[in-house]
Amino acid sequence: MKFPKPYTLKEIAGIIGSEYVGSDDFPVLGMNEIHVVEEGDIVFVDHPKYYDKALNCAASVVLINKNVECPEGKALLISDNPFSDFNKLTRFFSPFKSSSSPISESAIIGEGTIIQPNVFIGNDVQIGENCLIHANVSIYDNCIIGDNVTIHSGSVLGSDAFYYKKRPEGFEKLISSGRVVIEDNVDIGASCTIDRGVTGDTTIKEWTKLDNQIQVGHDTVIGRKCQIASHTGIAGCVVIEDEVVLWGQVGVISAITIGKGAIVYAQSGVAKSLEGGKTYFGSPAEEARTKMREITALKNLPEILKKNTRNS
Repeated sequence: MKFPKPYTLKEIAGIIGSEYVGSDDFPVLGMNEIHVVEEGDIVFVDHPKYYDKALNCAASVVLINKNVECPEGKALLISDNPFSDFNKLTRFFSPFKSSSSPISESAIIGEGTIIQPNVFIGNDVQIGENCLIHANVSIYDNCIIGDNVTIHSGSVLGSDAFYYKKRPEGFEKLISSGRVVIEDNVDIGASCTIDRGVTGDTTIKEWTKLDNQIQVGHDTVIGRKCQIASHTGIAGCVVIEDEVVLWGQVGVISAITIGKGAIVYAQSGVAKSLEGGKTYFGSPAEEARTKMREITALKNLPEILKKNTRNS
């Protein structure tokens, strides 16, 4: 998320009530999660395991819960609770805006687009030309939808990221301020849910086709000309490259990459990054031929054990 104008380090520290290391006028341009940060951004870190990664990433300001040595050219915000203070900044720069009508007056809808009854379109949504949005679709604030997109009934675009920190009293939610971006010629089936990015974008690129009842997690990027069958669940921060096929009931763990042209058979569990151009099956998913041989060997195991018992 980029701020509407540059802020100073002193101004940002004043918003969250923190100490800071750096010049008062150190420029701050935005805030983002570590996988999408750019120069000028704030990133937060609250666990020693990730200090080095945060301090050496592209972010210019590190919101951290320990007074450490500040890398050259960067600044620090020292906080007892970086997670909560990151939420304070989100509330300040991207406050929730309620809607007063089913289709917001700030929404932009292109020529030739058909909006069926009972559709909700939130604030600052942009929908391109010649789209078809079926009944009972909900499109939350700030979503961007290209041309020739079809979205079937019951789908929700822009719901919050499933991102919580465990506290003694329960769970604290990381507030989402990102977007969903749907490019041209995408089809989205019935009852799909596509979460917006925490601070960046969840993106589905052109010509990709989603079946019914699919979950796409926050900040995930799905490439061009992919096909994803029903009951597939994709976690957050996944990169699915172009022309990937995921068949029904595939589960994909967070923060991995599935390479271009990969095919994953139904009911597989993807627990690590997969190379492109290969076919996979199983849980955890492995190359399909290897997995099939393993299954065949397991089927033969009782007979092998029986023979060994007779021969002993």
